Amino acid sequence: MNESTKPQSSPEPKAHKIQAKKMTDITPRVLPVQGRSRKRAQQIIEASACLLERVGFDDLNTVNIATEVGISVGALYHYFPNKYAIMHAMGQQWLDEIASVLQQYHAWDIESMALEDVVRDMIDLNFSVYKKQKAQLTLVQAMFAIPELRELDAQHDDMVILNVAGILKRLKLKKQRKERLRLARLYHELTHALFLVMLYEKGDVFKRSKNDLNVMVCSFLRPYL
Repeated sequence: MNESTKPQSSPEPKAHKIQAKKMTDITPRVLPVQGRSRKRAQQIIEASACLLERVGFDDLNTVNIATEVGISVGALYHYFPNKYAIMHAMGQQWLDEIASVLQQYHAWDIESMALEDVVRDMIDLNFSVYKKQKAQLTLVQAMFAIPELRELDAQHDDMVILNVAGILKRLKLKKQRKERLRLARLYHELTHALFLVMLYEKGDVFKRSKNDLNVMVCSFLRPYL
């Protein structure tokens, strides 16, 4: 989410507080081209995600990441210069998953679908990517709090908003592009915020929250169709 769109009064969850730090290098040491190197880089990213979920951002460091992977710290530095570079790679992979979901939206026969069906399917597919990502809340907070990761946050916002605006156009939303973008931003902010809540819900509570989210999205979109 762009900084200008975030309510200034909204408190950050205490259990996941992240201090923004000035970093200068988040570029991977190498771009793995061989299968073995790509596999090792992916192991580092996945191990970091597991640790991030267990210990949180502040206690995540290259020493415990290397231990988790089963390599030396020196070997880890061959791929990534610091934990922020690993977080950037993790965030980029998540964005790639989101991009894949958005492309699937456009393959649907939107014009012949009811609004409720489009919204339900979009929410279900999008949330599956949030659910799949380990330590999703901490990753999202890091993408906003750490200056060098904010580009990922902005890319996420822009990508979702532009694609959802395209879906609204195919739903025959009779408004100019600027208004479609505004409504797409509302859709994004609402679903993104509630997805992060729904990650920690189970059973009937989760089902009710998902149903309420569907109802809210349909309710604010329907008058514009």
